[in-house]
Amino acid sequence: MSTGHAYRQILRASSIIGGASVVNVLLGLLRNKAAAVLLGPAGVGLIGLLQSLVATASTVAALGFGNVGTRQIAEAAGTGDDVAIAAARRALAIGTFVLALVGAGVFWALRDLLAVRVLGDARLADEVGWLALAVALTVAAGSQVALLTGLRRIGDIARVSVSSAALSTLLGVGALWLWRGDALTAFVLAAPVASFLLGHFYVARLPRTHAVRAPFPQLVAQWRTLARLGLAFVGTGLVGHLGLLLVRTLVQRELGTHALGQFQASWTVSMTYIGFVLTAMGTDFYPRLTAAMRDRAEAMRIVNDQSEVALLLAGPVLLGALSLSPWLFELLFSSRFQEAATVFRWQVLGDVIRVSAWPLGLAVLAAGDARSYVLSESLATVAFVGLTWLGLPVLGVKAAGVAFLGMYLVYLPLVYGFVRYRIDLRWRGAVMRYLASLAVATAAVSAVAEWDVRVGALLGVPLAALFAVHGARRLRSGAGFGTPLGHAGQLVHESAEEPCALEAKNESGSYTRDV
Repeated sequence: MSTGHAYRQILRASSIIGGASVVNVLLGLLRNKAAAVLLGPAGVGLIGLLQSLVATASTVAALGFGNVGTRQIAEAAGTGDDVAIAAARRALAIGTFVLALVGAGVFWALRDLLAVRVLGDARLADEVGWLALAVALTVAAGSQVALLTGLRRIGDIARVSVSSAALSTLLGVGALWLWRGDALTAFVLAAPVASFLLGHFYVARLPRTHAVRAPFPQLVAQWRTLARLGLAFVGTGLVGHLGLLLVRTLVQRELGTHALGQFQASWTVSMTYIGFVLTAMGTDFYPRLTAAMRDRAEAMRIVNDQSEVALLLAGPVLLGALSLSPWLFELLFSSRFQEAATVFRWQVLGDVIRVSAWPLGLAVLAAGDARSYVLSESLATVAFVGLTWLGLPVLGVKAAGVAFLGMYLVYLPLVYGFVRYRIDLRWRGAVMRYLASLAVATAAVSAVAEWDVRVGALLGVPLAALFAVHGARRLRSGAGFGTPLGHAGQLVHESAEEPCALEAKNESGSYTRDV
């Protein structure tokens, strides 16, 4: 595959998923704005704690089947073997159904313990019990997305993302409007309910596999792989969610619910504002790389292309958000969330490294190197929790942002080393130069903003514009488009054709890497 074609493929996926992510982010910010206005920092902090509890429990209940299921389906689809595809799909569906029921049952049985240990109030046991439904639906929705991702149904993934975000916003904000502080559980439940319902709608439209009989031994082999790799991945996911839960608990106990709300606001923005780049990697890059892992040279080229495009797309967004962070938090939340902007400045520095490390982490996943994946994720999470614990008495809530940067400073060299061992990865000079210049620019803007936010904005906004112009030129030349108008028009044309092309290939039973 030529570099120009690869760039166009990456940009096509990014344009589809990116557009959906922008809508998703805006709707998510609307939900957070409603929570901030109606409940204040304390309510926002408690919502974050409940969401973290559900995420941790659903990670354990899913046993990593979503991540591994994507890999198994993408690998089977790459071979064009209808029996292998059917076996991977059925194994994922049956396994997920069992895990969702078991996970919800265990969570409900532990509701009294969780209410005391996590929320510190035994009277909230009934509210915690309702979250068992959220755990089951989160596990089920995860398998739906895994199936769509493995088959590279990028258009359907975008539609699920937008429609479920719209429905969860309607349900969540409506519950807050009606019941205010009594609606925390309903607000948390809204997202998994919407994701499951819309995911089920689009999965039901996929070509059926009933006509293809997968032998039972092949299903057993799929379950063995799902369990073997999934246990490793669930261990890593559990470490990550527990780490975040510990950090939130530390902030609440050391500084109170007001500070927890500040951290939650910063974390929410940090996890969403470059989501269009990271989500596109998971939906297009990961299955594409999985199918190419046997060819080291091709895998290295794919990782380099994705790393460069991710940094070019994210750079202007990082600098723009960093420059305008004080006003951004006032707009998205309220004037009571100014401390969150200070935490966020440190998180942006970490996000620069996060964007560059994300393709490498997915490459470790694509290689099926469970041990390296667990080690890198676990050490990074330990650094996050440890630095937060050490810094809270000295720096206050800002310590969580500093720890976020420290986490990715630990993570990047680890995953780079693992991927270099696997596919002899070496970053291209263009990737290294852009990463270095973006790191210097964000550090300079952050340092100036620490002294005066207005001067920081005056420095950061022009820098963001310069990075945007450079990125547009580099992406246009790399993709082989002659003019900006031609570039945009070609992307729109390819994006419009993409779902039909996927459906034709799926119906004929022919799956190729270059969809």
